[in-house]
Amino acid sequence: MKDIRINIVDKTYQADGRSHKAIAGLDLTIQRNEFVCLVGPSGCGKTSLLNIVAGLDQQFQGQIQLGDTQNAAHIGYVFQEPRLLPWYTVRRNIELVCSGQPPAALIDALLVDMQLDAVQQQYPERLSLGMQRRVAIIRAFAINPVLLLMDEPFVSLDAPTARQIRTLLYSLWRQRPHTVLFVTHDLREAISLADRLIFLSAAPMQVVADIPVNLSRDEREQPAQIEAFRHHLLDNFPAIAALL
Repeated sequence: MKDIRINIVDKTYQADGRSHKAIAGLDLTIQRNEFVCLVGPSGCGKTSLLNIVAGLDQQFQGQIQLGDTQNAAHIGYVFQEPRLLPWYTVRRNIELVCSGQPPAALIDALLVDMQLDAVQQQYPERLSLGMQRRVAIIRAFAINPVLLLMDEPFVSLDAPTARQIRTLLYSLWRQRPHTVLFVTHDLREAISLADRLIFLSAAPMQVVADIPVNLSRDEREQPAQIEAFRHHLLDNFPAIAALL
């Protein structure tokens, strides 16, 4: 699969009788199987950007090139809320997104990797929020997407639960690499996951900095290493601090 190219010349929306420019001159290239975190202030348009890439919002000027395909059906999306259907079991919620015969072996493996195989016949209301978030991640991986979009999937979780799921996600991604575009406002979270950090300005959104994260897997599991890299960023890129 070729690289993914995101070029948004202009995204303007109407609210309260006025025009609001959300994105202007945004140009990004995401390499195959790269894990990229988008970091920016609340309300800067990160969710709007993901919706455009997903094909949910087509009212913009520009172009989205999804490698070898232009089919948005090949995109997995993990929203801020799990969005599970309460009348279906965990497994059935995952199977629903699969076209044709659900890939049973893949779903089995994903359930094991995310430590949910024991609850696959439970209904969502019986699960904690953290477990529901893990189901949503499995559902996105189950379609073997060309691009996986993740919009602050660990928001509102307590710190230990969020850390546990981040570790599971990172392990899952290392075993089954996919191109990932992950939105967060948490710099430590971004450092622990990303190959690259893309820092975005307030509206109209533009790229402020594009920085690689050169940490090993072991280093990503050490809070002191994460904190050292965070201080390195803040000391060497002063414009970043204003975005956090």
